Amino acid sequence: MKVIVSAAGTGGHINPAISIANKIREKEPNSEIIFIGTNHGLENDLVPRAGYELKRIEAYGLKKEVSFKNLKHIFKTIRSAKEVKKIIDEFQPDLVLGTGGYICGPVFAAATSRKVPAVLHESNAYPGKAVKMFAKEVDCVLVGFEEAKERLSEAKKVVVTGNPTKIRKLAIARDEKQKILADLGIKNDLPIVLIFGGSQGAQAINEATVELIKSKLNQDYQIIWATGQNQYDIVKESFEKATISIKNIKDVKVVPYIYNMEELINLADLVICRSGAMTITELAICSKPAIFVPLPSRSANRQEDNARVLEKLGAAKIILNHELTGSKLASQIDDVIKDKAKLEKMGKLANKIAPSRVEEKIYEEIQKVVKKENTEI
Repeated sequence: MKVIVSAAGTGGHINPAISIANKIREKEPNSEIIFIGTNHGLENDLVPRAGYELKRIEAYGLKKEVSFKNLKHIFKTIRSAKEVKKIIDEFQPDLVLGTGGYICGPVFAAATSRKVPAVLHESNAYPGKAVKMFAKEVDCVLVGFEEAKERLSEAKKVVVTGNPTKIRKLAIARDEKQKILADLGIKNDLPIVLIFGGSQGAQAINEATVELIKSKLNQDYQIIWATGQNQYDIVKESFEKATISIKNIKDVKVVPYIYNMEELINLADLVICRSGAMTITELAICSKPAIFVPLPSRSANRQEDNARVLEKLGAAKIILNHELTGSKLASQIDDVIKDKAKLEKMGKLANKIAPSRVEEKIYEEIQKVVKKENTEI
């Protein structure tokens, strides 16, 4: 099978795409898969790291504001569909696959004009603009939540598969755990709090964590913290103003990005993060309790809705973005971190919403689309 995968911007779009590509490659070792992205997103790191070729086009996320820069970006994004047509003509794919986001605009405009079989995957309960735009044009839309299906009534076909992720629940041996933690400079005898804000970082979470650490409120646990690539230097500077070296904070490891997230989620006792669809899925799979700080939105509180699902189960706590402070975060952590039984119970409750056979279901639906096209030809 020859497949073009459209994925750009953040890990929330790119990582699911890589997971689907990996499943195709596992099922069909002779398959040929290329990605289409931009030259300014996280795909430039994650896609080559996963072993796939990345073709780059000039595309941008569009903003509502009227400005010369935005108009310029709109023109370049529309024009990039011509580049995608050239890629399609040269590669001759059996399928074009996308996981949402602005990159899907030019890619799927080109794919539908060339009548290439196409499949979209939407991870959120509320479908994004690109998925809504092409839902009735593509052969199938795969969704992570049942709620999304209800909001895609114009689509030809919608199948609930769950969200694909590279994260799996692991049984990590004691020796292996000690090595992983030793490499990070983390102890083996204190609870681990894992903090991250997505691939781009989360300013509110970072600021609260800085405050927590400066005030030395993390006395009974240690922290592994990913600031996000774009905010690492900001966090570093904030510590330097308090004459604190970011690389030498007791019981704290600060990094821009976590590449071995699967290992660290499984090792963590508690996770503090945003509540995007992929994160919810990963924590459920790994049976991890969480404190969520949902990303606020003017149009729809999608992340808060996600977080409330686990809160109602008793698997998570929520601090709204505008309420977040270092002291409040420390208080919420202290409320659970010393109680192993409570943490374990919360983790088991989270696991209740973990999906099963996600990548298998997605592969099966992709096969149906490709086989149908071949039959009709």
